[in-house]
Amino acid sequence: MWNRKAQLGFGAAILTLLGSGVISYRALVISNQSQGWVRHTDQVLEGLQEVLSASQNIESSSRGFALTGDKSYIESFEGNTLREARAEQSIKELTADNPVQQRRIPVLDNLLAQKIRFCENVSDLRRAKGMEAAAALVGHGLGQQIMGEIQDLVLEMQDEEQRLFGARNAEATRQLEHTKIVLALGSLVGLLIALVAEWSVRHENVKRGRAEETLRGMEGRYRGLLEAAPDAMVVVNQGGEIVLLNVQAEKQFGYRADELVGQKVKNIIPQGFAERLIADGTRSAAEALAQQIGTGIELSGRRKDGSEFPIEIMLSPLENAEGILVTAAIRNISMRKNADLHLVQKVEELNRSNEELQQFTYVASHDLQEPLRMVASYTQLLASRYKGKLDADADEFIDFAVDGCNRMQRLIQDLLAYSRSGTDGKAMQKRSSEDALNNALKNLIGTIAESGAVVTHDALPVITTDDTQLEQVFQNLVGNAIKYRGTEVPTVHISAARNGLDEWIFSVRDNGLGIEEQYFERIFILFQRLHGRTEFKGTGIGLAICKKIVEGLGGRIWVESQVGKGSTFYFALPGKDLTNDIDSNELRTHRSLVSRG
Repeated sequence: MWNRKAQLGFGAAILTLLGSGVISYRALVISNQSQGWVRHTDQVLEGLQEVLSASQNIESSSRGFALTGDKSYIESFEGNTLREARAEQSIKELTADNPVQQRRIPVLDNLLAQKIRFCENVSDLRRAKGMEAAAALVGHGLGQQIMGEIQDLVLEMQDEEQRLFGARNAEATRQLEHTKIVLALGSLVGLLIALVAEWSVRHENVKRGRAEETLRGMEGRYRGLLEAAPDAMVVVNQGGEIVLLNVQAEKQFGYRADELVGQKVKNIIPQGFAERLIADGTRSAAEALAQQIGTGIELSGRRKDGSEFPIEIMLSPLENAEGILVTAAIRNISMRKNADLHLVQKVEELNRSNEELQQFTYVASHDLQEPLRMVASYTQLLASRYKGKLDADADEFIDFAVDGCNRMQRLIQDLLAYSRSGTDGKAMQKRSSEDALNNALKNLIGTIAESGAVVTHDALPVITTDDTQLEQVFQNLVGNAIKYRGTEVPTVHISAARNGLDEWIFSVRDNGLGIEEQYFERIFILFQRLHGRTEFKGTGIGLAICKKIVEGLGGRIWVESQVGKGSTFYFALPGKDLTNDIDSNELRTHRSLVSRG
């Protein structure tokens, strides 16, 4: 009868440990998948950098040929064109499973095609009409504009890859943590089953000799359990001596079993493990170990050749006639540590790249201001002194120069505003979004009066945010609603609704021109305009600033619209800590009328 119980107990323990082995294998698969995503992200980032580098070389070759007429630049142009095509094809294949990136591929393909056509036009013009004609086309700025759009799009695609990589790595980490917990519980259950089986056998035997024979049989079967474990298993007594280990431990540390049995565990785990076996004088060793059962402890292991490697150990106490033994499941976590280090390096590189890009944008824009002010001043001086005294063409040329300087100044100022948005905000505090809207409307009072616009809003909530940045979002959205108006008097309505307990969704609805659905995403990109400069003033940066601010506050922004029927811009902000309710029936109206003579 006792033998039958022992067989059942150890059979259950073996099955439990085998299950733990399957879980360990799954954890290894997850770790390998995480490594694969690291390589995949690196390949995509390298491909994007290759596209950007090839595009820059194509532009350099084109300019070189335009200036010198040297045919070697044509060969460089053609080589870089092939290089760019190969890199773009590689990106298409690598991001085939990413619909967000796939939507950007045609845009990138179109921009690259525009770039190549422009450079070919420069080369053709150089051959046909000479360097001055080609230089004039280059100086027009179209090539630089296309190159800037390519750089912005490549940066967005790089950001998407880093975001996707972070999400995948977080999911892999979560699954690994879950696997560690299940593995620890499985090991503990297996050992507990073995202990229960031993207890049952010992208590069902009356004679001491039979009990000792049963105990020896238990030792042999316990060794079988150790050998069935997928990890290195080491059993240590309270004196810190190794009393039992499995084949995996021999392989992992490079020793034979007879070289380790009876030796101090410090020989293979120099620090941290032996100290956990010693009671502190106020607790028993069992009590001290009880706090660490199932907890993954990261230490360093030392092989026979002296090399060290990172390990994770899980401790389980095992009581026998000699006292408490400690069973340690030891796993080599070198691959996981390398993956973590690689991810940290990539994150640091990305942060450093973003900081350098932001600093470059600010410094370049700021330094461009001074020479541009000089050009603008002297051009305006020419206009004031000589307009009407020269021929009509000269007057037109002066007007073009003045207009170009003014537009360049607006572009630089908007670029500075974009680079600063979201970077110098105040500490997040509970603020009235209604106060932020009212301040924005005060800033727009001239625009509202000039257009005769009617701006209304529902009662708005108190949320934890940066009210200065929220004010800027309201100002840009309401200002755009008034600017892009139709033939009717512009009407704008602002409201907010709680989406569960997680966020507030604000809406800015107008009766303006409306937007085609194909442009819903494009309008939030830097310097993207749907109308010509002669129709509406501005550089197309306002919505990009709104997107940057809202996302910096932890939210999101989008638009719904129909051409000719107006648009509704939505943005969502976190709202978990809200304590006040608003009366949605309360309506306050701000109205500005234009005096008519």
